[in-house]
Amino acid sequence: MRALLVDDEELQLIRLKSAVQKVLPADAVLRCFVNPVQALAETAGEQVDLAFLDIEMPVIGGIQLAKKLKESNPKVNIIFITAYEHYAQSAYAIHASGYLTKPVSEEKVREEIENLRYPIEIKTGKPLQIKCFGNFEVFANGVPVKFQYSKSKELFAYLVDREGAAISIGELNAVLWSEDHKSYLRNLIADIQTTLEAVGAGGVFVKRRNECFIDVAKVDCDAYEYKRNNPDAIRAYRAEYMAQYSWLTFRTEG
Repeated sequence: MRALLVDDEELQLIRLKSAVQKVLPADAVLRCFVNPVQALAETAGEQVDLAFLDIEMPVIGGIQLAKKLKESNPKVNIIFITAYEHYAQSAYAIHASGYLTKPVSEEKVREEIENLRYPIEIKTGKPLQIKCFGNFEVFANGVPVKFQYSKSKELFAYLVDREGAAISIGELNAVLWSEDHKSYLRNLIADIQTTLEAVGAGGVFVKRRNECFIDVAKVDCDAYEYKRNNPDAIRAYRAEYMAQYSWLTFRTEG
């Protein structure tokens, strides 16, 4: 879990951090800032699961900051913090997860965490995290993995869907195209290998002669956790599975 805490009053930020640390898991990553502009710049491109934002701040207020965060993290849980309750209507207008009034306490934070709008993605400490529910996305230690080609990502998605089964080059070609593109397919395979090695996850993708597969033991995946009856993964499923790929349908039996 990755949480962002922003409050321009340093003492309030210290108090907030103390309360949040007592509620979140020990392995949660907390990024704390008194400067909202710096917070936005330094977390650009990072996955943010949960954000505690003071509403009244200079240059960029909490509501404006929340809108910016949601551009790159559509399902970030926003919890606003303020001394003034009249901001509540504006906060909920952008679908905030919660709203806290100062002074913040551990009990108040815990109550908001237990009622988040979006369940937090499953993490168990492995270097590669795979999100299948909603759109298919791949993260390395919380940072989005960027493949050179969009087809590389689609090929990798197909291997994730097959859950470690070895897939022939011919089958991959047939899934991605209606014609023979095996030479281009080799470029995609090389792209996946290079990209994953660069983020320390080279062992996830395996290429052997005329077939490819992924080592499922080396990834965290919400769909895999769902089939293990993980309650957090079950709550995270919203009947959307790799939504950008029409050739896939999530099989809930397993």
